Amino acid sequence: MSEEQRMAQAIIDAHRERFGVEANEAAPTPFTRDDAVYRAAKQACAALGFIDVDAECLARAWQSQTARTSQFDPRHWPDAPVDFGMGAFPPAERANAFPTCPQQLGLYAVLPDAQWVGRVARAGVPTVQLRFKSDDAQAVDREVRDAVAAVRGTPALLFINDHWEAAIDAGAYGAHLGQEDLDALSPANLQKIRDAGLRLGVSTHGYAEMVRADAVIPSYIAMGAVFPTTLKRMATVPQGLARLHDYARLTRGYSQVAIGGIDSERLPQVMQSGVGSAAVVRAIVAAENPEEACAQLCAAVDAGMVRH
Repeated sequence: MSEEQRMAQAIIDAHRERFGVEANEAAPTPFTRDDAVYRAAKQACAALGFIDVDAECLARAWQSQTARTSQFDPRHWPDAPVDFGMGAFPPAERANAFPTCPQQLGLYAVLPDAQWVGRVARAGVPTVQLRFKSDDAQAVDREVRDAVAAVRGTPALLFINDHWEAAIDAGAYGAHLGQEDLDALSPANLQKIRDAGLRLGVSTHGYAEMVRADAVIPSYIAMGAVFPTTLKRMATVPQGLARLHDYARLTRGYSQVAIGGIDSERLPQVMQSGVGSAAVVRAIVAAENPEEACAQLCAAVDAGMVRH
């Protein structure tokens, strides 16, 4: 077994149980001593189930961590932002950062229309998102304005999914964007959201997307899908709890939201990762008694935050 193979296998052996995989030995690849850590880490991360872009991101982080600490430790999974090329922490102190939001957003309800937004806000859920799907610009504007009006008089913080221009016009608290929407924004439009004072949340589905999100210094980073979900087609497999714990350590300077397949049974495990918020959809809108579900879920999230 070559030096590179031994390094790769050491990483796999140290972490295979956490990720729940039965990994075979990494295939040999030619290398020079300078890039041995990079190549070994990339092989190991691929064997542990990471997609190529995330394996690449992790391999470079492992290479940086080894150079910074002057030692290769297969047990120490990279979690220092500097090793991923991320900006200085805390993020809020960096130039061009979006306005901050609470570190602990609590229960985060993702809802289909303004009526649901108002109902859930009145039930005491601290953070709500309007995810209204329509190609009708007038319908979108109307729904966003109705949602802003629906949370008035409640403590709920309202984020608008995708429709950032309507969110600005209606005076919403914040906007939430997926990776594709974020990538499609021009620098001028991104600055327009900042200048309007909107908080910005960004969806991520792995290391590479977290690094991309960090480049715009959002108000919070959403991480998922933690568990399988039937609500939308996901480009990546469920991330799982082990990865969620690692993601939470890496993005610890941000407000964090775990999302994807979370219900009352899984919620305590999610909160053990140290995130300050868990997003739910079906756990509320498909509940027999949504108000009762809101109360129970809020209590579970609050209890998890107290422990951490």
